[in-house]
Amino acid sequence: MTKLEVLTENRNRANDYVHEVYELVKKRNPDEKEFLQATREIFDSLRPVFAKHPEYIANGILERITEPERIISFRVAWEDDKGKVQVNRGFRVQFNSDLGPYKGGIRFHPSVNSSIMKFLAFEQIFKNALTGQPIGAGKGGSDFDPKGKSDREIMRFTQSFMTELSKHIGPDIDVPAGDIGVGKREIGYMFGQYNRLKGGYEAGVLTGKDPNHGGSLGRKEATGYGTVYFVEEMLNEYGQSIEGKTVIVSGSGNVSTYAMEKAQQLGAKVIACSDSDGYIVDSEGINLATVKRLKEVENKRIADYMKDHPNAEYHPDCSDIWSVACDIALPCATQNEIDEISAHTLIGNGVIAIGEGANMPCTIEAINLFHENRVLFAPAKAANAGGVAVSAMEMSQNSMRLSWTEAEVDERLKVVMHNIFESCKKAAENYGHPGNFAMGANIAGFLKVANAMVAHGIR
Repeated sequence: MTKLEVLTENRNRANDYVHEVYELVKKRNPDEKEFLQATREIFDSLRPVFAKHPEYIANGILERITEPERIISFRVAWEDDKGKVQVNRGFRVQFNSDLGPYKGGIRFHPSVNSSIMKFLAFEQIFKNALTGQPIGAGKGGSDFDPKGKSDREIMRFTQSFMTELSKHIGPDIDVPAGDIGVGKREIGYMFGQYNRLKGGYEAGVLTGKDPNHGGSLGRKEATGYGTVYFVEEMLNEYGQSIEGKTVIVSGSGNVSTYAMEKAQQLGAKVIACSDSDGYIVDSEGINLATVKRLKEVENKRIADYMKDHPNAEYHPDCSDIWSVACDIALPCATQNEIDEISAHTLIGNGVIAIGEGANMPCTIEAINLFHENRVLFAPAKAANAGGVAVSAMEMSQNSMRLSWTEAEVDERLKVVMHNIFESCKKAAENYGHPGNFAMGANIAGFLKVANAMVAHGIR
């Protein structure tokens, strides 16, 4: 056979393999739309990898990497302030441990189900690999809604949740962190309950702890800061800067708040942000001190921003935030918030870059549109990896019984995000898609995990 014939045969074999495995994944997980979306997006990127490395096919890497090592589902019974017993469902998906102990957040939100947990844990495999840290991938949570609950109710729920979860985690087994609905308060209650049950103090079992008792300085800011650092790297690669650009950010939680903060520090003008009720536009630039007070101190809605800034605008439909003209859009709220229609609107308004701060906030159709229209696109598994990178740093600090300064953590974060960008850039170039950082992130993360899986044998 000629070299061309061999290449063609390998390409056809790779396409057939990817198609067959995806059909198998669909058959096994027919109702898990978020998980299927995540696997499809990864699979589409990996065709050139299997064409170049058919040994991965022989090792059944795709079949294994899409099947979690362990899925845990459990009942969480707790008593509310009125003395009524409430029951929620808890999850932990321990997806892949080839690079280290399972690592990934805990989410408390009514939308939590097995599909969302599996998609988040699956994405975590590649994200965690990109950080260069020795961590595997997992994700967990509950359909518990912390909104409107008293502090005592949240404490009772989290203690009940941890009573069951504690059987399955540990510093060298599985190290959860926070996510939507889980901040340092919830982590603190879970950490206290874990140590109570274990009869000791295991600092490394959870990350996202309060810096005053075992947490890392800079962890709260890390995901938002890291997203902006990656976008900055991407812009610099094409001779541009974030300075002077107008930015819109969805959400107003930790990721959104600190993405806004870092963008402002680097000279950008953030003009819009949101919560689940609606969004605000402030042409003078969002006053971050007001947003922090409303969200971090007073637990109020973003509409209350108008009381202090009457010249701003409030709009009741949060999904319409993407109609605001901007240079850079940072979706930092939740999955699938930018669809094909929103992508068309952003492109029509002249957006030059998208940075995914949330997990899978853009649909596959939206991502394709951005690439077709040469909009720079920073994919979540690379752009929002700063949070888990600093979580791994917290694990290191806990193991060594020391604490780094905020400046030290931030400097390490910058280095991690630079290295992630370079890995994505190099992988995209090596596999024939220069500038496609989504494909580069998928390939670079996959190669690291796949090589470890091959080295560890079939298991």
